[in-house]
Amino acid sequence: MTAQYTEEHIRTLDWREHIRRRPGMYIGKLGDGSSRDDGIYILLKEVLDNSVDEFMMGFGKTIEINIHEKCIQVRDYGRGIPLGKMVEAASKMNTGAKYDSKVFKKSVGLNGVGIKAVNALSSKFEIQSIREGKMKSAEFATGELREEAQDSKTELANGTIISFIPDKEMFGNYHYILEYIEVLIKSYIYLNTGLTIVLNGVKYQSKNGLLDLLNENMDNEGLYPIIHLRNGDIELAMTHGNQYTDEYFPFVNGQHTTQGGTHLVAFKEALVRTVRDFYKKDFDPSDIRQSVIVALSIKIEEPIFESQTKTKLGSKDMGPKGPSVRNYINDFLKKDLDDYLHKHPETAEILLKKILESEKERKAISSIKKLARERAKKASLHNKKLRDCRAHYNTKHDRRLETTIFITEGDSASGSITKSRDVETQAVFSLKGKPLNTYGLTKKIVYENEEFNLLQSALNIEDGLDNLRYKNVVIATDADVDGMHIRLLLITFFLQFFPNLVRKGHLYILQTPLFRVRNKKKTHYCYSEEEKGSAIEKLGGNPEITRFKGLGEISPDEFKNFIGKKIRLEPVSLNRSDAVSDLLEFYMGKNTPERQNFIINNLRVEEDLIEA
Repeated sequence: MTAQYTEEHIRTLDWREHIRRRPGMYIGKLGDGSSRDDGIYILLKEVLDNSVDEFMMGFGKTIEINIHEKCIQVRDYGRGIPLGKMVEAASKMNTGAKYDSKVFKKSVGLNGVGIKAVNALSSKFEIQSIREGKMKSAEFATGELREEAQDSKTELANGTIISFIPDKEMFGNYHYILEYIEVLIKSYIYLNTGLTIVLNGVKYQSKNGLLDLLNENMDNEGLYPIIHLRNGDIELAMTHGNQYTDEYFPFVNGQHTTQGGTHLVAFKEALVRTVRDFYKKDFDPSDIRQSVIVALSIKIEEPIFESQTKTKLGSKDMGPKGPSVRNYINDFLKKDLDDYLHKHPETAEILLKKILESEKERKAISSIKKLARERAKKASLHNKKLRDCRAHYNTKHDRRLETTIFITEGDSASGSITKSRDVETQAVFSLKGKPLNTYGLTKKIVYENEEFNLLQSALNIEDGLDNLRYKNVVIATDADVDGMHIRLLLITFFLQFFPNLVRKGHLYILQTPLFRVRNKKKTHYCYSEEEKGSAIEKLGGNPEITRFKGLGEISPDEFKNFIGKKIRLEPVSLNRSDAVSDLLEFYMGKNTPERQNFIINNLRVEEDLIEA
């Protein structure tokens, strides 16, 4: 029987309840901190946005961040929130100064929403504002005002102090990964020369803007010196490298738009047009853009983003009375980049050589790619190598941000995961035996090797990450020597040909329990010797202990515990100081005395693993 639909079914949620029920609208997703775009980092970013806006308006050159266990405190030295409106600014939706372009021009914060989301999603939220010798403070819990102090005199410098603890009820047993926070901080300082951000006592600042950013994010020197151009509301740093993919760091008003948007589309078009005009040759766009590394920053009045998390720009114009984003960027490259190439013929010659090399390689593998695509299409129809999830075929709701693909080896392991998975959002790709060591091989091998060709096709990453079909790519192998070797071979493949998959935080290792410790009343799954010892102590007596040697030994019913809400994923991440080529040479190249010594010195670890 169809439920009745009457007036009593219409509800109005207050602001805090709406945020807590629909957090995805405000912070993208929740998460436990293992992924760089998890909600706990977005909360910090929302607070930082306001402090950075103060700097951009000329107030406060230093922002201090202190993290102690679960609590984050952010202190800026801007103008401070007007005391009479401070509580409303923290707890009343659509309240803020960002609607007045005279007070905040080309700001990051826009909608008067961000800080309220932080408030509603925090078990404890404290805010203090200091203005001209007076201070006001208030304390909230999950958005509800608990205490509001009267204005008091103070000798502290002007500014705002916000402390918050993300709510465990929303985020679970979360943890901060400082490297992710450092990346966030560096994005701000590179875009705001003169700004100093202090994280737990460590200072971060930049003198050369996007030039510093590109140097920080490149594994090796570019093929030619970085082209660094500034003009009005746009800044560009670019070069070409030896990697197979192009890489972009686009920003709008200091906000890292990780999903790009109209400014990035405009830049890609303008780059092709400018290069073609300069050399007077109709190069294929892919040959021009292959291996390019770009940092691009523009400043727009009243920008429109496609979500509250501001990761994709939707604006078509530079402002209410400004030119289109497309024309502005095109005119900039047409003049400034063209001038640069004319003034630096040695750079122009290197760039031309790179484009011609890319063209030659593309033509050499074009026939192979055609056959490979046909093979992949046929394989997807006639075998069970990829067991896809339903999210991709749901036309009503885009759930790509929730999707995960497990890459596993062997029928028993893939069988257990396939039977245990959430068919809506989790897919499984089965490898047949150990994959090839791709170190030192050209991209031609991706199309010639059936396993890698089908994996590339399943992920849809041939032309970059823009169309990546799964948010999380998870390597799920046995926790033995063979399983670890397969992990290493897969990581090598991704680093060699698709390093951005790692750089952008999409690649993970599935952690599964090594032991099951149980008695008649309770069962503990343990991921280490320490956890096993603790479980034995808790259960007492003489519990049954099972050592899981492979994924296939874990029953599907048990496996549901390990790939559901309590899934443990270890991110595969690179420190910015890690050079991919050096790492691959050391671990996957020919045997060297250095690697032999490394293996000997770490042999004890492997012996412990085998004995466990």
